[in-house]
Amino acid sequence: MNDDPGSTGGPAHRTWWDRLGHMFSGEPRNRNELLEELRTAHANGLLSADTLTMVEGAIKVTELNVDDVMVPRAQIVMLAVEASLPDILAAAVESGHSRFPVHGEDKDEILGILLAKDLLKFFGTAEHFDIRAILRPAVLIPESMRLNVLLAEFRLSRNHMALVVDEYGGVAGLITIEDVLEQIVGEIDDEHDDEEEPELVHEQPGGDWLVSALTPIADFNERLGADFPDEEYDTVGGMVTSEFGHLPDVGEETAIGTYLFQVTAADDRRVQQFRVVRHTDS
Repeated sequence: MNDDPGSTGGPAHRTWWDRLGHMFSGEPRNRNELLEELRTAHANGLLSADTLTMVEGAIKVTELNVDDVMVPRAQIVMLAVEASLPDILAAAVESGHSRFPVHGEDKDEILGILLAKDLLKFFGTAEHFDIRAILRPAVLIPESMRLNVLLAEFRLSRNHMALVVDEYGGVAGLITIEDVLEQIVGEIDDEHDDEEEPELVHEQPGGDWLVSALTPIADFNERLGADFPDEEYDTVGGMVTSEFGHLPDVGEETAIGTYLFQVTAADDRRVQQFRVVRHTDS
């Protein structure tokens, strides 16, 4: 047995040595340190903002449960098994959803999932319509399931929707593969989501304006009280680029009438944004 306090063979010394080596290794030791390393990589230009967001989202998914992101029961569009075909079609059109849980006597008795596309064969006729015959099996999962586990199950089973049940077996909510993926990549809009028109003209505190090159000249005239003609050019970008006579770089500026246009954003193919200042006669 070696009792030499300077020996490197003892377990206590190895533990201390491991800690010391780990301290100087620079490797992340926990999830928070890993995230800090990733954010540093982004700050140094090694990761794009989108990539950082997705990696952070992927890590976050391992920490969340189904009940953190599910659609609550009160917001689920369910169909009763005894509903008529016209009522079912109306609900499908109004909601814009592609999958619907179908219930029996009460909403805790889930009989299956109806796919909207399976209703196409009944358009024009309700003859022989039997909703039970076209139902798909419903997937039931507990509220406590981890999102990363659910995502893996969705991929293996090719299911896109699951009903979430509470400890008593009642329906607590609903979750789709889109709900999980949005935790990683951010909001996913589809053709049924309300689309917000982008704001093309922003008034600044100093009295000048930030104007997208895609702004229609008519809209520019209305917002800034200008009277530029729009017969030859449809957008501010086309009009101002023509005035330059070349594709301008960021920082270049030109005056048209009483308005000064300074390029604030551009790429190799087009101008994207201007700072606009109006000069008034003194």
